[in-house]
Amino acid sequence: MVLSAIASRLTALCLAASFIPTLNAQDAPGTMLAPTPPMGWNSWDSFGPSVREDEVKANTGVMATRLAKYGWQYVTVDIEWYVPDAHANGYIPRGRVVLDQYGRFQPALNRFPTAADGAGFKPLAAYVHSKGSKFGIHIMRGISREAVEKNLPIEGSKYHAADIADKVNICHWPQMEDTYGVDMSKPGAQDYYDSIARLYAAWGVDLVKADDMSRPFHEPEIRALSSALRTHRSQSFAWTRAYCQLSGAQSQRADVAHLG
Repeated sequence: MVLSAIASRLTALCLAASFIPTLNAQDAPGTMLAPTPPMGWNSWDSFGPSVREDEVKANTGVMATRLAKYGWQYVTVDIEWYVPDAHANGYIPRGRVVLDQYGRFQPALNRFPTAADGAGFKPLAAYVHSKGSKFGIHIMRGISREAVEKNLPIEGSKYHAADIADKVNICHWPQMEDTYGVDMSKPGAQDYYDSIARLYAAWGVDLVKADDMSRPFHEPEIRALSSALRTHRSQSFAWTRAYCQLSGAQSQRADVAHLG
């Protein structure tokens, strides 16, 4: 479904449905705050988990030609882009997923054909950038359950997925069984988040929408991911849900933190 993108209907477009707190100044020296939340198109609102590359490109074109002048710039591929059999209505418990040799999710080739030969989202990000827009992806908190079961190595470290898995603090959404949490007290945990940040930087990702972070509040993993993104690329870090209640240690402001 291509956006019905006319000025009178701007309010119907997606703002990534995210509550995005600032980091405290001592946590992120030099952090710059964006003037608005991420403005753009998010595939969840029309396609759920099922969006395909041609649909992303079609919506990118509409946004670039009709909405860029109003400040709309982000094109975000939402949840389960790594699931070959994804469908629009809900999730597939322990369905097939695509991983690299380090247990990091990769785009499903039947949905994103330009990801072939290990390219990942780099070609699609380049296409979005060629239209003058920015490219975002959705991720779930934690590490792939399949990576843990296979005990795949964590890229850039001597540790493995099973070393850092938190099988207690998991996502409790109905039928969502893609990931375990990451136990940030374990050696190798930050290495894992660093490894996915390096991957997204290599792809040219501009925004990461990290889900299942706030209800309950997973501060150690929020800090781990924000540190990784701050180190490896000046990306926006958006975490959901929209109506979360933050702990007293966090800012209640709804500005987006540019981590760079």
